[in-house]
Amino acid sequence: MSVERSELLKQLRIDRDEAPARSRGRLLTVAIVVLLLVGAGLWFFVGREVKPTVRTAVARAASQAPGTGSVLDASGYVTARRQATVSAKITGKVTEVTIEEGMRVKEGEILARLDDTEAKAALSLARAQLSAARSQMAEIRAQLDQAERDFTRQQELLRRQLVSEQSMDAAQAQRDTLRAKLASAEEQVRVAQESVSVASVQLDNTVIRAPFAGIVVAKSAQPGEMISPISAGGGFTRTGIGTIVDMDSLEIQVDVNESFINRVTSGQPVEATLNAYPDWKIPGSVIAIIPTADRSKATVKVRIALGTRDSRIVPDMGVRVAFLDAGTKSAKPAPVEPGVLVPAEAVRGDGAAGVVFVVAGEKVERRNVTLGRTVGANRQVLSGLRDGERVVLAPPESLKDGDAIRLAEKS
Repeated sequence: MSVERSELLKQLRIDRDEAPARSRGRLLTVAIVVLLLVGAGLWFFVGREVKPTVRTAVARAASQAPGTGSVLDASGYVTARRQATVSAKITGKVTEVTIEEGMRVKEGEILARLDDTEAKAALSLARAQLSAARSQMAEIRAQLDQAERDFTRQQELLRRQLVSEQSMDAAQAQRDTLRAKLASAEEQVRVAQESVSVASVQLDNTVIRAPFAGIVVAKSAQPGEMISPISAGGGFTRTGIGTIVDMDSLEIQVDVNESFINRVTSGQPVEATLNAYPDWKIPGSVIAIIPTADRSKATVKVRIALGTRDSRIVPDMGVRVAFLDAGTKSAKPAPVEPGVLVPAEAVRGDGAAGVVFVVAGEKVERRNVTLGRTVGANRQVLSGLRDGERVVLAPPESLKDGDAIRLAEKS
């Protein structure tokens, strides 16, 4: 019986030399599987071809392309010549604001009011001082009238030798003294009147009015805030109530490349197109060419008058401007133009020969083309490209014939 138990105990004993060998085998198998998975992932993400994302544009027949009647195209913004951030002349606490964004105001209309307690008290004090000065002046004038009569009487009595010359001299001195006091009192009345005028101006300064008629485009202050004509209080004091724009003073300002400024003249007709309304053509004309250049951008600023007043035109809108020939009234397409027009950024090369990349399915085809003239931001292609074909804008240097591409969401 004891022999059988010992045999059973031997069967239950764990072989310490065999277990590590099996564990090492399992670890090696797992490591091989992990390496295979990592290699497959690297091949999938790195080894596969990466398609560049590109923007595209459609080639259009030159006779149908918009703006071909223009001698130059440029971009700019709508600006206002009359625009003001209205503030107060004095520092004070805002008690009332009567404007809101989009509100149309007239010249002199009240925009806001400041706390006028001190100003009213100062005006009342100045008026009281004026009243006192006038009373004093009236008293002195009455005394002077009596002194004038006394002096006249003393002169008559002296002529009759009824009084001494000393009495007449005293009467004359009294009269001259009161004349001087009356002059001083009159001056004090004038000073008091000026004080009343100053106090009235200070009170009027608590009322903020519109300097000209226009539309409120920004409301900057609320009741209870402090406002000052200069920055004060570490940035906790407002410097303006709101901003008003005179919509009748709107114009366009564009930056023209200095290489093409010779195509622009004062009074030249233009056709403007707002980015917000691409189908709306607005006539205009060149007001002036600002006689200075921007050294950093190599551009010259040009001011353009709008021929149409419309509520859709607001300041800071983006706009494209086509400068027309002097005798042209609208940017009509030229009747006959060979080839097609594509954006200039789609063309590689210069002169008469160039290269474009044409989209063919999910790949591109490198195409040699013959180039024509530059039309604003476009380039004329005389041969090698057909109307309606889609070309790649700003093709990367690494792009080659037959490469796969991915189209941007908006082309």
